[in-house]
Amino acid sequence: MRITRSRSLMAAGLLASTALVLTGCSAGGTDTATDAAKDLKIGSVDLAAAGCPATITIQTDWNPEAEHGHLYSMFGDDAVVDAGNKSVSGPLYSKGEYTGVNLEVRSGGPAIGFQTVTSQMYTDDSITLGYANTDEAIQLSADMPTTAVFAPLEINPQMIMWDPKTYPDVKTIADLAKAGAIIKYFGGAAYMEYLKGAGIVPEAQADGGYDGTPANFVTAQGKDAQQGFASAEPYIYENEVDAWKKPVAYQLIHDAGYPIYAAAVSVRSADLEKLSPCLTKLVPVLQQAEVDYFADPAATNKLILDLVDQFDTGWVYDEGVADYSVDTMKKLGLVSNGDNAYIGDFDEARVQKVLDIDTPIFTKLGTPPAEGLKTSDLFTNEFIDQTIGLK
Repeated sequence: MRITRSRSLMAAGLLASTALVLTGCSAGGTDTATDAAKDLKIGSVDLAAAGCPATITIQTDWNPEAEHGHLYSMFGDDAVVDAGNKSVSGPLYSKGEYTGVNLEVRSGGPAIGFQTVTSQMYTDDSITLGYANTDEAIQLSADMPTTAVFAPLEINPQMIMWDPKTYPDVKTIADLAKAGAIIKYFGGAAYMEYLKGAGIVPEAQADGGYDGTPANFVTAQGKDAQQGFASAEPYIYENEVDAWKKPVAYQLIHDAGYPIYAAAVSVRSADLEKLSPCLTKLVPVLQQAEVDYFADPAATNKLILDLVDQFDTGWVYDEGVADYSVDTMKKLGLVSNGDNAYIGDFDEARVQKVLDIDTPIFTKLGTPPAEGLKTSDLFTNEFIDQTIGLK
């Protein structure tokens, strides 16, 4: 049985090779990537002059996938894959021009023992930026504070899905609970604590035994519901899970009242001031990379699929899922400019809502947020270029 996305967006109880060039073989890793940049001419954006590290290292939360396309789109043909370390590195490009520094993107999930990206950032100080969900940032704020500087996803793709044939009248998670469905999820997920606390899902109907495979959903023959990601599982279950092969219905966790920012690109809070000159130039590059990826994702998706194949973690991801993900992210507004004309910014009222929801949840669970935590501790929009947005 195939393994679907088996990460936990936020667990309440925290736990804590040969390098291959895409066009051939090498054994140099980052050194090879540095060599590739020696003769390149720096373009209109000079990240080295802005004080950025010689290699900007970004830690993701999962295996390569379309949701991370904005990162992988900053590589060129000279990127170097380190299959053993589940990473890729090379000169960092913006709009086809070299920026004077290298980029390394590291996979998360199985590559880091399924621990949170925040924990990994505080274990390895060579990581410049990492993906951190709003609730993760809140829960870990006392001991491992992070500040988000760019939101690649306007809306969290996570959802609860069900069989529309079994539950033809169900439109929402609340309807699903009223219909008596058991909802399977990764135990300890903060969003489920919210759904239970808000009276949307009764305690008796929340089953934290989801294991990341379709087996239990298929065996239940549509009786049980299950967590998933709107940008992947609906396609996977309809087209690739042989024992199912029919549509699923779903509601986004976001639309049920839990509006976290997922995979927000973040820095360790203590590094924010030091990195500010770099971030002033780098964040607009991240914005532009996302705009460029969604305008023409084909080449980047080819790289993503090649990385999945070489990393060989058990994660199954093909062209059909990647194409579906891009289309769905645009269709559902998972990626968008939000309520303005530019991409990547955070809404303070929305972050405050999550802070208000999560503070009592995490306090009850024994991992209270930092005393006096404010929204301004969790994010900043100061580096966002308001001229860069999706068309």
